[in-house]
Amino acid sequence: MSEPETEPGDQLQPILPLKETSQLCSNRRQFVIKARNPRDRLLYSVRIQPLSSAAVSNNTIRILQITDTHLHAHREARMRGLNTYETFKAIVDRVENGVRKPDAVLATGDLVQDETRQGYDRFRKVVEKLGVNVHCLPGNHDAPDIMADVLNHPPFQYCGQASYGKWRLIMLNTVVRWDDGGNLDREQLNFLDETLAASSEQFALIAMHHHPVPMGSHWLDGIGLRNADEFFAIVDRHPHVRGITWGHVHQASEHTRNAIPLLSAPSTCSQFLPNSEAFKLDIRPPGYRWLDLLPDGRIETEIVWL
Repeated sequence: MSEPETEPGDQLQPILPLKETSQLCSNRRQFVIKARNPRDRLLYSVRIQPLSSAAVSNNTIRILQITDTHLHAHREARMRGLNTYETFKAIVDRVENGVRKPDAVLATGDLVQDETRQGYDRFRKVVEKLGVNVHCLPGNHDAPDIMADVLNHPPFQYCGQASYGKWRLIMLNTVVRWDDGGNLDREQLNFLDETLAASSEQFALIAMHHHPVPMGSHWLDGIGLRNADEFFAIVDRHPHVRGITWGHVHQASEHTRNAIPLLSAPSTCSQFLPNSEAFKLDIRPPGYRWLDLLPDGRIETEIVWL
């Protein structure tokens, strides 16, 4: 399958290595990207020019993004050699016992592998101990009806939108039954457009499961968001969109498009090898992403490996 074409104005750019960052900073005033890439952790800071000084307040919203937990009804179940419950629980335990605390959790799909209620109950019992709102959306391995039934009672929310100070979170459902790829149906596209139009005084972070841009892997790009052009046509009409994040790809990645950061988070279990033609696992451990939503519209983000 050929990769989607990029319009001349799209300006899709990969994250730059550290040695190239200073040149980027000196040539562009719209955003600054800092990158540090040691073996045990990736650290990225994506800074976006504020819309206006009137949008600035004193509060930063810290989001913990976890994705692709692939839990099962039985806690001892394994996938690709890993006990997915144990790796997921180890990450939540680290966050619970760490210095850095989230204001909310964003779970971007494929939470349960075997489509069982017990799997979603297991997810709920582990993550609710963080004591914050948990915003969930489905992936291609999820059972959306069961997920919505179990994970749509406070402090859990299934899809929709949420307001945090100067920021609006928008959670989209890209699931198509019997298709590993994704699509935003007309109801979801209208919801996105109407929500953005009604919240123009806030910065927006959009979350979904499927990737709307190519990842550089032939097999993976065949199961991304199939109507990304319709999605970006809406995004381009709303300049207060300040970030887009997703799961599905089992790897950390950072791009920009028209100065908007495009981010994927690693799985809490196994990772896929980036830029591979065929399916292949990476050696990287389970991981998660921090998203700091600053009151002036900037996003600072960090990947942490278990």
